[in-house]
Amino acid sequence: MEKAINRQRVLLEHLRPSSSSPSPSPSPINESSLSASICLAGNRATNPVDSGDDIVVVAACRTAICKAKRGGFKDTLPDDILAPVLKALIEKTNVDPSEVGDIVVGTVLAPGSQRAIECRMAAFYAGFPDTVPIRTVNRQCSSGLQAVVDVVAAIRAGLYDIGIGAGLESMTTDNIAGVTTVNPKVDIFAQARDCLLPMGLTSENVAKRYGVTRQEQDQAAVESHRRAAAASAAGKFKEEIIPVSTKIVDPKTGEVKPVIISVDDGIRPDTNMKSLAKLKPAFAKDGSTTAGNASQVSDGAGGALLMKRSLAMKRGLPILGLFRSYAAVGVEPGVMGVGPAVAIPIAAKNAGLEVADIDLFEINEAFASQYVYCCKKLDLDPKKVNVNGGALALGHPLGATGARCVSTLLYEMKRRGKDCRYGVISMCIGSGMGAAAVFERGDSY
Repeated sequence: MEKAINRQRVLLEHLRPSSSSPSPSPSPINESSLSASICLAGNRATNPVDSGDDIVVVAACRTAICKAKRGGFKDTLPDDILAPVLKALIEKTNVDPSEVGDIVVGTVLAPGSQRAIECRMAAFYAGFPDTVPIRTVNRQCSSGLQAVVDVVAAIRAGLYDIGIGAGLESMTTDNIAGVTTVNPKVDIFAQARDCLLPMGLTSENVAKRYGVTRQEQDQAAVESHRRAAAASAAGKFKEEIIPVSTKIVDPKTGEVKPVIISVDDGIRPDTNMKSLAKLKPAFAKDGSTTAGNASQVSDGAGGALLMKRSLAMKRGLPILGLFRSYAAVGVEPGVMGVGPAVAIPIAAKNAGLEVADIDLFEINEAFASQYVYCCKKLDLDPKKVNVNGGALALGHPLGATGARCVSTLLYEMKRRGKDCRYGVISMCIGSGMGAAAVFERGDSY
């Protein structure tokens, strides 16, 4: 009963007018007022009118994820990767582009002003008028998810009615680079110094501190490729992937060939333990993180169009998913990969749930070491996590990953139907953070 009351309390908080800045603690609601509210509202499962203020995803899509410098987007500019996603979101919903209040794009590696301009250009290519603003956001590997959450917060605050949260990364165009000028203060601030660690070394730290073996890491990679290959062969990604017309330039002859990119090209169906065992550690001589059990560097984009449930219902738009909660947390920079293990329970609690209530997880496989640790720490059922593979197979275009996961999660929840009500997206974040968001299946009511 206490759990049910707590869940109702959280749901009532969702229905209250809110601002984009979360309150550190909700105003107290006594049980008598709660009971009265329940009587007035009725059962949410049978009275969706009372949840009209829920923020919902009415369309979500992504490009294929391609190997950086070698894959399908190696000769495609970043704005040409993003534009088809923005255009598809409008086409899927028949929303007038001028009605979009803002477009927020998560992106990591490019200089901020340069990428912001490229995103603005992409919006024009996609048919948006100059009256629709756009901005970028960078919270490292969670940037695509953060973009979606920023749009949720803005709609809740009444800043606009319709928004797009997206993510973009071209790791062909922009390389991962360290801080060029290091502040000497890092010599006396150990955690600041650890923010500068290469991500591969933080993977090694996680493996050593928490006892994640090389065999466990390689097995996770094999399973990721196996699941991704099976999902791709079964056509599970077709609904979420937007075909992109672009070009491939032959590096030897210079010949330009028009192509349509619609399939993730980083999946290796023949990945096996024997082949992975031959790979040498990539970051430390005595390490266990290799090119085979770390995420691939990739190019890609994804996005979601959001609005209030009441507006979606008024327009007769399908509801893919309902946003329920979000949590961003800080962890030790030296073991940044543990972030999901901390963020997921908090996000679940914020939604009035427990981790055990979650039916499906999309956890970014930045490195097999941290992915294995987080799953073990939270005691997650392997049959519920990354059921269609993850970044070890698909790739990890940093700013796009969170947005990609929104599509992958919501379409899989749709396929599973009534047996899959709640889903979680989570990832670790460079410099020591984690993020997680809870979504509810769109037709749960």
